[in-house]
Amino acid sequence: METKLTTLLDIKYPIIQAPMFLVSNVAMVKEAMHGGIAGCIPALNYRTLDELREALNILKAAKVSGGSFGFNLIVNKSNLKYKDQLKVICEVGCDFIITSLGSPEETINQAHKVGIKVFCDVTDLKFAKKVEALGADAIIAVNNEAGGHRGNISPKELIGELSSQCNIPVISAGGVGCKTDIDKMIAYGAEGVSVGSPFIASIEAGVTDEYKQACVAYGAKDIVMTERISGTPCTVINTPYVQKIGTKQTWLERMLNKNRKFKKWVKMIRFSIGMNATKNAATKATYKTVWVAGPSIEHTKAILSIKDIIQKLIH
Repeated sequence: METKLTTLLDIKYPIIQAPMFLVSNVAMVKEAMHGGIAGCIPALNYRTLDELREALNILKAAKVSGGSFGFNLIVNKSNLKYKDQLKVICEVGCDFIITSLGSPEETINQAHKVGIKVFCDVTDLKFAKKVEALGADAIIAVNNEAGGHRGNISPKELIGELSSQCNIPVISAGGVGCKTDIDKMIAYGAEGVSVGSPFIASIEAGVTDEYKQACVAYGAKDIVMTERISGTPCTVINTPYVQKIGTKQTWLERMLNKNRKFKKWVKMIRFSIGMNATKNAATKATYKTVWVAGPSIEHTKAILSIKDIIQKLIH
């Protein structure tokens, strides 16, 4: 399964274990590397810079047996920790950074100085061309089948357009739950795939058994979009609690988001509240179950080890 992504990251299979807020952890990424794929963790999964630094050092030590690892950075103003996180990552080192929700210019400039590759989340050609011009090493094409904050364009259309119009590798994010899906994305023109939701129901994931079991019990038809977490549309499992609170913003939230003066602060507050709600659902047994996932959980039939999930994806 040799592609430009396997060459770029020196991995056996063209798969990145996608960074998932509160789900991804060191144990998962270590197993990903041992399984011949790359692993990535959101920097925001660590409350302090010391914890982030420790995770970086553990994964650097684990690379003795091969593999590739990276960290995801939210690069817009809602992430007040962004610049300090970038500094620590560049100081300690990793193989790649994935940027989301903002301009990656500063990240690309700083990371390239220390030999770290930068892949950028994009949802359309306009932003893909922008990050290519800034020097990105690859594009993460977030399509309309992705979990979490997804795009609006189908995998076939998005990958086809980006791979024909851009000169850097395209990595597809969304809609991959089995080997057939990977083959399909590569046939469209992708050099690899970023896979998240199938890894939620893993033994190594640090979320509740209820969250993992939900990924087994529910399927693609149970995934809905909600604006109630961060203010930005996000895919979640349609549990009874989600049905109860609804998926649309309240009239007050809509009004404040339209107000230029308050918009920035409202977004920051909504992001903080939403992430705390997601954290409680992911890490505590609670009736307030807001579980983020994508339609690829359709292929999740049991809670397995990372090793076994990788084997399911490549065979």
